[in-house]
Amino acid sequence: MAGEASAEAARKSTQDLPSEEPAFPVHGDAHAAAFFDLDNTVMQGAALFHFGRGLYKRKFFETRDLAKFAWQQAWFRLAGVEDPEHMQEARDSALSIVQGHRVSELMSIGEEIYDEYMAERIWPGTRALAQAHLDAGQKVWLVTAAPVEIAQVIARRLGLTGALGTVAESVDGVYTGKLVGEPLHGPAKAEAVRALAAAEGLDLTRCAAYSDSHNDIPMLSLVGHPYAINPDSKLRKHARRLEWRLRDYRTGRKAAKVGIPAAAGVGAVAGGTAAAIALHKRRR
Repeated sequence: MAGEASAEAARKSTQDLPSEEPAFPVHGDAHAAAFFDLDNTVMQGAALFHFGRGLYKRKFFETRDLAKFAWQQAWFRLAGVEDPEHMQEARDSALSIVQGHRVSELMSIGEEIYDEYMAERIWPGTRALAQAHLDAGQKVWLVTAAPVEIAQVIARRLGLTGALGTVAESVDGVYTGKLVGEPLHGPAKAEAVRALAAAEGLDLTRCAAYSDSHNDIPMLSLVGHPYAINPDSKLRKHARRLEWRLRDYRTGRKAAKVGIPAAAGVGAVAGGTAAAIALHKRRR
């Protein structure tokens, strides 16, 4: 009887183990795609601030503006969330800086700035998640409030399908200093993803979305496979409540098993803000 009881206990214990997660993403699913937020999800820090540093280096604006960019970037790093006032100031500054410049000029400069400030700040783990979707034959899109030209450069350099971003108005290839519509932020991201899915013939219940910010809960809620990556506190609580998958590359800990490969190792937090402040002090 002792043997039978032991065998029964062993059988029950294996039944209580969680079943292995199904392979994801599903290979060959033409109706599935992945949507990735950019700032602090794919890239450490904010793309717009890195872009501002590159423009400063090329004398697009003055030292006092660099100090503002550095402060906004420091806030973003320390708080881990987007401050609406800072983001609005950054957008207004960027629009005034590029006004009168040609779109082709900024695209070319964007390629250089990517190499100088952005390439080393891509989270290896998130990059691996995107590559898993690409390897499965799925399209992968960046969805960001950053200018669409910057987003397109980053998407192309990472080998992604494309990017949705904030559109700055241009006439005859020259920036006017105005936006076309509103910044692609919060609910606007969800609307853009929904529109793209309709145009591409995608089934959103089979799609995945990745973000660090609670502002993107509308986008994450659209898809069947939402992921919280480096989540802020509000998104972490929301994700845990709804049992969304989480992963945090800032400390190297895994908040939950994601079920698809992640690159080994975690890049250290870049010192871009410190460098900008140091440069500011040297030029004073």
